[in-house]
Amino acid sequence: MRMALDQAQAAADAGEVPVGAILVDPASGEVISTGANGPIAAHDPTAHAEIVAMRRAATALDNYRLTGLTLYVTLEPCAMCAGAISHARIGRVVWAADDPKGGAVIHGPRLFEQPTCHWRPTTDSGLLADEASSLLKSFFRQRRGTATGGAR
Repeated sequence: MRMALDQAQAAADAGEVPVGAILVDPASGEVISTGANGPIAAHDPTAHAEIVAMRRAATALDNYRLTGLTLYVTLEPCAMCAGAISHARIGRVVWAADDPKGGAVIHGPRLFEQPTCHWRPTTDSGLLADEASSLLKSFFRQRRGTATGGAR
């Protein structure tokens, strides 16, 4: 999660909402890919940290299925990211800070609990939550009044 926080800080330094993600092979401990939030710079509304990390991992592994990998992310995934996590068949998702407003795992639609969800990863939350939350709060405190039009 510390590496994901580094990615979140890189996103903040670039003017993006500070969310970071990494994908790890739990069998070997190898970091397969990293991702930092980047929708503004990429002109891509889907460039959330989780999506960036999944795209990089799929390319690195030459497979769109990321079965068995663990995704560490600094904020509870949104509905788009949770859907992509399910489609990628990621084995486990661990996030730092809960997102009562935009999260979709334990908040909002609770995507993995829906009967139409074909793949449900195991989930854990709270790892380095205070650090992730502080980074987000600091970012938005600095940006108040100059919002770019979106939560991510």
